[in-house]
Amino acid sequence: MKTISAADANRHFSGLLRDVATGEVVTVLSRGKPVATIGPAVRENHQRQIARQTLLSRLRQNTASGKRDWTRDELYEG
Repeated sequence: MKTISAADANRHFSGLLRDVATGEVVTVLSRGKPVATIGPAVRENHQRQIARQTLLSRLRQNTASGKRDWTRDELYEG
């Protein structure tokens, strides 16, 4: 992990973004104390994607239960 002062981050922001785009995580320091961490944007996690698919599959296997004789308008009337 790389550290950079807030002033240098401001002066060299384009370069900072290039570093982050390649996977670098940068901590920004103000007066020697960490104030921000900049890292690459996280795409949807593979485990999260699998969990989502598992949940949707399980929900699709369940049969609907309960009485559903209401209309959309009744649901949202106020």
